[in-house]
Amino acid sequence: MTGRSRAAGPVDLAARLAAIELIVFDKDGTLIDFHGMWGEWALQLGRDLERETGRAISASLLERYGVNARTKRTLAHGLLAATPMPRIREVTVGIVEAAGVPAAEAERAVAVAWRAPDPVSLARPLADLSTLLDGLRTGGPTGRGRRIAIATTDDRAPTLETIAALGLGPRVDALVCADDGIPVKPEPDMVLHLCAQLGVGPPVTAVVGDSPSDLRMGRAAGAGLVIGVLSGVGRRDELAQLADVVLPSIAALEGL
Repeated sequence: MTGRSRAAGPVDLAARLAAIELIVFDKDGTLIDFHGMWGEWALQLGRDLERETGRAISASLLERYGVNARTKRTLAHGLLAATPMPRIREVTVGIVEAAGVPAAEAERAVAVAWRAPDPVSLARPLADLSTLLDGLRTGGPTGRGRRIAIATTDDRAPTLETIAALGLGPRVDALVCADDGIPVKPEPDMVLHLCAQLGVGPPVTAVVGDSPSDLRMGRAAGAGLVIGVLSGVGRRDELAQLADVVLPSIAALEGL
């Protein structure tokens, strides 16, 4: 089965969550605002590359990244939605070369212009995360509370900075990041790694994410519950094909 088109109601979701022992959250677009962090970054990168090379690069860069220059929103199937940073950088060099810049000069220009988004100042939470995670941790079927984990295609260093800045360190039991050497979304490995690390089986694990790749990861891992949220890059129609339920944001999980 590739997914479900049925959206469970609140009572169904509460009943399904009651059997869940581990909740794996995506980060950007699920826990924190994706577009505010990455949209402006992509626009600024294009401007900096044009300054360094004297070539028109922004339009092709934004098209490949999947970023709307007017709204600064990212498309679910764009490069930025679920691609590790080293791969994005590699593709960026190719975009600069395609604009007629010699390879060595393209590498130099990207090296000068490349600055990752500030994981602290740009991290805008999409709910009262401390209250939400504390509430979710108290539930579950075992009486010992649920475990909370994060699976992200961002690197570990900025992810740890974000978690610390938001005060989530004590509330997150494990995380897996793009530079951990584990196959990334939509492969199942990140979820399976977290399950093994925490001693929780996939059938009693929930995966929550804003992109199709998040949900495909959960499905491929055999997660017992897959939840899509509309706070990031995914559209309702595409998430509904993969999720057990689609919510406006993770704020809808409060009190469940």
